[in-house]
Amino acid sequence: MANLKIKLVKSLNGRSEKQIATANSLGLRKIGDMTVQPDNACTQGKIKLVSHLIKVTEE
Repeated sequence: MANLKIKLVKSLNGRSEKQIATANSLGLRKIGDMTVQPDNACTQGKIKLVSHLIKVTEE
């Protein structure tokens, strides 16, 4: 199973509570934070919700 490297590139200030909660659930709290998540349906759904705030690369 592949992993995805996810990096927060835009600020969470002024975003909806749902988007902030989604970013936090991915382990992203500040600009520049990076996390590695499994490539599954749950993670893909979270990525879709905050895709305009993050950069995703395959590991």
